[in-house]
Amino acid sequence: MNAGKRAEIFKRLSIAIPHPTTELEHSSTFELLIAVILSAQATDKGVNIATRRLFKVANTPQAIVNLGIEGLESYIKTIGLYHAKAKNVIACCEMLMQQHDGLVPNTRAALEALPGVGRKTANVMLNTAFGQPTIAVDTHLFRLGNRTRLATGKNVLQVEQKYLKTIPKEYIQDAHHLLILHGRYTCTARNPNCGECCIVDLCEYPHKIIPKPHLMAGEVYLKADTN
Repeated sequence: MNAGKRAEIFKRLSIAIPHPTTELEHSSTFELLIAVILSAQATDKGVNIATRRLFKVANTPQAIVNLGIEGLESYIKTIGLYHAKAKNVIACCEMLMQQHDGLVPNTRAALEALPGVGRKTANVMLNTAFGQPTIAVDTHLFRLGNRTRLATGKNVLQVEQKYLKTIPKEYIQDAHHLLILHGRYTCTARNPNCGECCIVDLCEYPHKIIPKPHLMAGEVYLKADTN
């Protein structure tokens, strides 16, 4: 895929998704961190349901530690892997208090040292909370990168590095959320909605599914642009 095509893809996505941001509900950097940790192998919708209750009673490191593991589990038990996540969240909060005065650090090394925080979570925090041009490769970004040929790779690190190398600079800050939202609602895993896709004529996926073959790519884009 050439640079001109990449630039047009992100231009169209930025028009179709004018306000790209996380769908995890939060009112502080700390709340976002906890929500992202809980979101591993879970949906944002499911996490939001749990954290709406949790953050009403505990939205600081000390308050969550005071709940204890069993107390925290009572709020997040609807989320997958809740037992392991509860242990990680408690340990994370303890480290934040002991080493960072209760504040979320803004460096990759410090973030990845926190229990429950890996490279993807660190990238989300660096991008969303601290405005750094990082790309967190989740299942959506990995699928889109390989399917569209925007960023091909055998593992998430290869795909991340390809995105960072090839995404036009003017879109790098928003690219993470543009791609997540496009993958979540249009270029879905099992049944990609190619007929409603604003980049269908630019995507290099060889098995596009377009319900109305007579609909021209330009018309698809215009339809997406006006919604």
